[in-house]
Amino acid sequence: MTNSTPTIQQAAVVQNPGENATIALQNDIPVANPGQNEVLVKLTCTGLCRSELRAVQAWGAYNSIIGHEGVGTVVKAGPGVSYSLLRERVGVKWLYSACNECSVCTKGFPNHCAQQLNTSRHVPGTLQQYVIADARFLTLIPEGVADEVAAPLLCAGLTMVGALSRLDNEIHAGDFIVISGSGGGLGHIGVQIAARMKNLRVIAVDSGDDKRALSLKSGAEVFFDYKTEDVIARVREITGEGAHATIVVPGTKEALKMAPNLVRNMGFVVNVGLPPNDLDIPLSATLCTARGLTFVGSSVGTEDQLTDLLQAATAGKIVPSIEVFDFSAVPTLIQKLREDGITGRAVVQLPQ
Repeated sequence: MTNSTPTIQQAAVVQNPGENATIALQNDIPVANPGQNEVLVKLTCTGLCRSELRAVQAWGAYNSIIGHEGVGTVVKAGPGVSYSLLRERVGVKWLYSACNECSVCTKGFPNHCAQQLNTSRHVPGTLQQYVIADARFLTLIPEGVADEVAAPLLCAGLTMVGALSRLDNEIHAGDFIVISGSGGGLGHIGVQIAARMKNLRVIAVDSGDDKRALSLKSGAEVFFDYKTEDVIARVREITGEGAHATIVVPGTKEALKMAPNLVRNMGFVVNVGLPPNDLDIPLSATLCTARGLTFVGSSVGTEDQLTDLLQAATAGKIVPSIEVFDFSAVPTLIQKLREDGITGRAVVQLPQ
């Protein structure tokens, strides 16, 4: 019970990673066969995450085919996989697989497994027509959520719902939260989750009229432009003591340095940004101790959290701001990501 699939496909391939990296659109990439516990997914689209720049700029060892927000249909099942998955609409995420045995996995957090494998890092990513995925870690896409809407929720949405979950027992409805990078692919979805699912009062921080408009449309109470305003002073004006928490989306030293000054004593700083590996957290140990601050890092969330997020999308509560592009636009889009030139999320249609 398998569908007929080609042996060769189109893919976007990172060449010469680093300052002089290029993205080549190739039509000679072999289509792999699924192994144990694996399936072959024919993709319709994939979101583009700014973290792909880590691969492009050689900030780590990544596969030459990037992308980890793919949506498509299972067309072939390998050994150990039920044929009931065939023709199912699924999402392929950053988490390719985990050990399911370590202390973290058994607590229900395979997304933090030390032995995890990642799509676009350890295995080829979703900027190709067909991708291999571990069937045990796929996400079933519910009816009522279009492919291009589901795609950014698989990473951008899952990252932000995971970050906000770190605060579930610490802050409450009506509390203030600052989300920096609020007009980007992750940030604007985070604003929606915080405002519409958590009932928090969101203070958005970013720069530019387009990102201001998107942040406010997503549910932010106010927006401050970090290039033209004294964000720390403005946050104090609104909150009195400072926000109860802040989520740092941009992977920049400036955003990290500002974060502890945005929150009140005993406040929380959650970092999701991925700067170059040699950037240390610019946080005073004395300040952190004296003010009782908590700094936590957060990667993507859990599958249960993604299920809740997709249900919210089905109900129309979470609506990613997306622009859909042809596959040929990938090199241009990667350059725009480098320049922080994308508002919301870019989604790429794969050739059919």
